[in-house]
Amino acid sequence: MQITRTMAGQLPEKYMDQLESWIGTGPKIFTLLYKITKDGCNPATFHQKCANQGPTVTVLYNQQDSVYGGYVSAHWNSGGAWVQDANAFLFQLKYSGTDTFTKFPIRETTYALYGGKTYGPLFGMGHDLLTFLNTVNSSGGYFALKGQMKFGCYNNQDLSADQVNNGNMNVTELEVYRVTDGQRNRTPTQPWRKTPEWNEKFLEKLTEDIVSFKPSCEFGLSDVRILMLGPVGAGKSSFYNTINSVFKGRISQRAPCRIATHGITLAYTPYEVNVRSGATLNFRLCDTRGLEVTQGIDNFDCSYLLNGNIPDYYEFNPAPPPIIPDNPGFVHQPRVTEKIYCVVFVIDTATVGDIPPKLVKKINSFQRIVNRKGIPQAALLTKVDLACQDVAGKTSNVFTSKKIEAAVDKVSGLLGLPRNNILPVKNYENEMQLDDNISILSLLALRQLLHFAEDYIENLQVKMKALKLSSQRLAKSGLSEKSSDFIKE
Repeated sequence: MQITRTMAGQLPEKYMDQLESWIGTGPKIFTLLYKITKDGCNPATFHQKCANQGPTVTVLYNQQDSVYGGYVSAHWNSGGAWVQDANAFLFQLKYSGTDTFTKFPIRETTYALYGGKTYGPLFGMGHDLLTFLNTVNSSGGYFALKGQMKFGCYNNQDLSADQVNNGNMNVTELEVYRVTDGQRNRTPTQPWRKTPEWNEKFLEKLTEDIVSFKPSCEFGLSDVRILMLGPVGAGKSSFYNTINSVFKGRISQRAPCRIATHGITLAYTPYEVNVRSGATLNFRLCDTRGLEVTQGIDNFDCSYLLNGNIPDYYEFNPAPPPIIPDNPGFVHQPRVTEKIYCVVFVIDTATVGDIPPKLVKKINSFQRIVNRKGIPQAALLTKVDLACQDVAGKTSNVFTSKKIEAAVDKVSGLLGLPRNNILPVKNYENEMQLDDNISILSLLALRQLLHFAEDYIENLQVKMKALKLSSQRLAKSGLSEKSSDFIKE
């Protein structure tokens, strides 16, 4: 569905969809009639362009990034009288930068709209929404409309006018659209990250790719470990539960998930994932205590985790001292299967801008340790549904969402990682049954993490062959060299 316009309007398609739903009489085409930044803010021009045009939507945009207005099914006119309209309603679409869909239906239908020569759009006697009176000129990048908002004839839904227009009538734009029956031919939004079409076939392909993943046998690897690090409450445990749910075929919560000041996860836990037949997949998602500025995992812990020195189910102290080689259970000679082959930092998309600078610094210090070991890094952006209403309504909108794209850019800058290493996900949290779109997004992320681990293993193989060749050359020359485990530090 797409809008037909004679000039460019700024009402997004998603808001047209919402208005269409509220009007409730089928698909609608929105044609822009009047725009104060182009046509001027004066009653004469408004009536010239909008009178006798049938149903219309009036939309106001203010400096606080709120969007609100009114719909009438009757004609605007300049006859100086109130017009009855039982279908009229006021609405808000956005408040202070957040999409906020509220419909304010008409109560006193006799006073739905007023047609006056010196008035712009006027809704309700009293006045529920008086847009402007006489000519208003722009000053300082906005129009200080000579109007007001005061609920009376329209049901305020327990909101004050200030909770709709931020307590002022200063607007950056006012538009009036004619509303007619018909399908909009929507121009597809170009995704910022392309994927195959999301359907059952794609879900099956992702599942097969992950089930068939096998690490190189050259090192004796039965599975690879992926270490999850991130702030308390970011969704590390929930990501494991989501992946486990997909392969179990039902919602699963093996990893405990609750809200707590210092998080629920206390121990280093390498979780396996089993398919319904009971077979174990060839990777482990390793959960850890949440990162905090002054508590939890430190640089020594991080290094030991990467090397495989931390024993499974070791419970981290909330405060120093960290684990040391003298501690009981410390793994002095870890097996290759106990080492980490990919590190993923788990970040809450909805609060990415609120991470304390000291915590960012701590994460960056961990990254330097990971870099020195050559281990690949990525980031999971969780809770994308809380960061963007479009994604909350439909998970497959994630790669067309500008908000999620902005979050990817933000995390890419914070962690210094390429954008294709930033992987949005929505964990199962409120759902009682599986959703293909949620599963697809999670498996896309997991498959990429396994690809990173696979690339790392290939690099290790190349290094091992080079060391072996070097050793052979030295042996032929009569020299000797003490061999070393190329995986060890």
